[in-house]
Amino acid sequence: MNSSPLSPPIYTAAYPIEFQQLLREKTENFVGRKFVFSAISDFLDSHSRGYFTIVGTPGCGKSSILAQYVTAHPRSIYYNAGVEGKNRAEDFLASVCTQLIDKYLAANGETSEIVKLKSQIQNLESEDGSWFLSLLLQQISDKLNDRQKLIIVIDSVDAIARTSQPPSTNLFYLPRYLCDRTYFILARRPFLREKSGLLIEAPSQTLDLRDYPAQNREDALNYIQQYRSTAPDLTQPEFCQQLATVSENNFMYLSQMLPAITENSHPDANLGEPSLVSELPPGLAAYYQNHWLRIRGDALSAIELSVLNVLVKSTTGLSVSAIANIIDEDEYDVEKVLDNWIEFLNKQEIGGEICYSLYHASFREWLGKQSILES
Repeated sequence: MNSSPLSPPIYTAAYPIEFQQLLREKTENFVGRKFVFSAISDFLDSHSRGYFTIVGTPGCGKSSILAQYVTAHPRSIYYNAGVEGKNRAEDFLASVCTQLIDKYLAANGETSEIVKLKSQIQNLESEDGSWFLSLLLQQISDKLNDRQKLIIVIDSVDAIARTSQPPSTNLFYLPRYLCDRTYFILARRPFLREKSGLLIEAPSQTLDLRDYPAQNREDALNYIQQYRSTAPDLTQPEFCQQLATVSENNFMYLSQMLPAITENSHPDANLGEPSLVSELPPGLAAYYQNHWLRIRGDALSAIELSVLNVLVKSTTGLSVSAIANIIDEDEYDVEKVLDNWIEFLNKQEIGGEICYSLYHASFREWLGKQSILES
């Protein structure tokens, strides 16, 4: 959640160089999210070990929350599977195991022992590398006192290339059982529980950002107001309220639109209308293009194209039966399509029925302009 270059430098040297620029970008001008940090703290304090997962639709601020957390807790271990080239299990194991050795074992270990451990990282095979991660976690857990915690933070868990490991294994070979004082904090987009990719037998808690509309709204308003302090043209009080509504509390949308609105505005313009920007900023368009590629896959089937057309044209949520009736297809087949796209959908109960819509109006409008849908 970044907006201007006026923030103080962010300390990122405790983490691998490939993640440092991302951490700086994601923590620049960070605001709010206290309810998330409070929930994390409560979980750590009330369990001897466990998994804490943050779930949210694209652009809702998951990456910024985790980036802010690890920069405030530099003893944490950090990995981001959303970074290009970092979505394979062997890359994860090598990075996390190296960080574990450097931060927790190197200071008090024999030089020869550390050299041996690091040489083992170089020889890890993806199919059996999980044993080494478990070994390190146990060694570190045994050295921690009752007040210390080993915290491993993994962003974009759902970005994993599943072909990089056997399908029966946990995502990134995450351990099924955890040692005392060992915690994983994860972030991912919405998913079907039966397709979580994780089998764990440890305390766990999920915080879905969609369940906190009031807090998200407040944080979005604070973010806009903070940006206004660096953009004198954006002075009308109603601007914040209207833009927060249009943004649907989506921080990716805000981080891209605020600079574009500022650049295209004038002191005497009616800034109450975010439509001052005639075209989407390139960064937001590229973000939506990435969504589109994931939705489309190799090619859309006839039923997928029909379902997508209905979602693009609908400004409200529709049930599976309603979509099936519109396109004259079987409900089971429609539900399978929606399940495959769940990370890009809002799912809510309307009139006693579960209804689906695309996660953001701006994305829906962008999709409507793609030529393949015109057929």
